[in-house]
Amino acid sequence: MMEIEKREKMEIGSLSPFSLELLQQKKDTAEKEKQNPFADFSDVEILSWYIHEQKHTNQENERSVRTKKEYERELSRFIEQLLAHSEAIDVDISEIREQSLFKSLESRHLRRYQEWLVNDSPHVLERGQYSPATISRKTTILKSFFRYLYRVRYINEDIAEGFRQATVRKDDRPNRDLGPQDVVSVLRAFKQINQPVMFSIVLMLTATGIRNEEFCKLKVGDVKSDALLGGYYLDVIGKGNKKRQIPLKQKVYDSIRMFRYARGLPSLGDAAPTAPLFTTSRGTAFTPTYLIAYMNKEMKKVQVELGNIEVKLTPHVFRHAFAITSRLNKVDVFDIMRSLGHEKLETTQIYLEKVFARERHAVNQWSSNALDEFL
Repeated sequence: MMEIEKREKMEIGSLSPFSLELLQQKKDTAEKEKQNPFADFSDVEILSWYIHEQKHTNQENERSVRTKKEYERELSRFIEQLLAHSEAIDVDISEIREQSLFKSLESRHLRRYQEWLVNDSPHVLERGQYSPATISRKTTILKSFFRYLYRVRYINEDIAEGFRQATVRKDDRPNRDLGPQDVVSVLRAFKQINQPVMFSIVLMLTATGIRNEEFCKLKVGDVKSDALLGGYYLDVIGKGNKKRQIPLKQKVYDSIRMFRYARGLPSLGDAAPTAPLFTTSRGTAFTPTYLIAYMNKEMKKVQVELGNIEVKLTPHVFRHAFAITSRLNKVDVFDIMRSLGHEKLETTQIYLEKVFARERHAVNQWSSNALDEFL
């Protein structure tokens, strides 16, 4: 196994440089010769093709750069760990088939890897177990990849069956519930220390329900004047490049202007439409990772004031706050789903599980009884 290990370790860190055009030519040549289109692909090439293949005529409909990076990171880590810890995982490959690690793997290897990842990997030994959601995400990416290899006949068996189900129970999900009073406490805390940047970010995320990545991609030109209802709205491009229009309450619009003034940016009327709407202190657009890090750092400055809030305050938590506040204001769940840009009602219901549970609790359905005197 040493020969393939050496080759994979040299190449696995450089997936992106593979030219998709060259891989497409290689695939086309194989098809022309009536061969399996991926017969001459190496493991690294098929991995690169899987991640970066263009499936749509419209580039905007492809996987986002962030998603591609996540897939590349998880799949690269899988290979590195499988090779580096082959003895501990018990990767008992008796024969390397066609100089390919993927073609040499069998169902038991994937099962053993998953067991090792959950129980004995360096992360578990040093930091403790992964969350169920993390294991579920990793398993989903790996299973999807190996199912793809089987579907395009790069491998001959559906070895993805070796993975055990990694479902996330309701009680395993991280607590992201933030009520309107909690948001008010956060806004007041930043107003008290005169931190307009964080005040605006929190208000924007909560009052629009936009995703972290959507926030980071906003341009000045995405703020539109609403000729129908008056005021302003945002043109947002969400997952799958689906567009939606989000109304901006006047105070939210004012907070955007306050943010730009605090950062020393041109006013909305003077700025180029393609300029980032929200920027870092260096004038560049936020990235999703940096926004989380920045908010985490700033939240520490008001830690004492927010001592009663147990939830870790991330951009996604304020998206949950939008959903919860909407429901508490009797907004129909389908309207909340559409406003958040969710494709499935089940996703929105996950955001609102605890609200639904309390709404439907028997005690909240009492109308009149002998306890009225004390209730």
